[in-house]
Amino acid sequence: EPSFELEIYFNDEWLEVLGCGVIQKEIVKNSGRGQQIGWAFGLGLERLAMVLFGIPDIRLFWTADPRFHEQFESGEIVTFVPFSKYPPCLKDISFWVPDSFHPNDLNEVVRDVAGDLVEQVELIDDFVHPKNQRLSNCFRITYRSMERSLTNEEIDDLQEQVRECVVGKLGAELR
Repeated sequence: EPSFELEIYFNDEWLEVLGCGVIQKEIVKNSGRGQQIGWAFGLGLERLAMVLFGIPDIRLFWTADPRFHEQFESGEIVTFVPFSKYPPCLKDISFWVPDSFHPNDLNEVVRDVAGDLVEQVELIDDFVHPKNQRLSNCFRITYRSMERSLTNEEIDDLQEQVRECVVGKLGAELR
């Protein structure tokens, strides 16, 4: 049966954006339309969105991963930021906060130690001691590689270096 496609040449590749074809006779017959000829048409909106947002893989449109969906907001045109398909390794660190502490100081220490393996540093809990009024923070560090699965052993080593720097550089007292 005949079919047609409309492709555009973009970034040295042909990209299908429209398509149509004759519906199989059995399907038309089973739908109660007898011997009529039916056509199906499709618009490649996903392909156009891939170009507009810089999305490299059409399969991402069917993912349930919030790291994909949360990048886009209605009415905003943004460039897609790739994320890893490998699982995260989460580590928590709790310490009594010195007076001079700022969360950016911890971010800097963590990035200095672990570089691009750090995906996120997030404050997940804080606590004020009822007797001495000291503030304690608990941060969750998300480690993730874009190229491979990380092992707990290698992240444990990095986490130990982070703990040492939090004490040595930031003057915090670990809990």
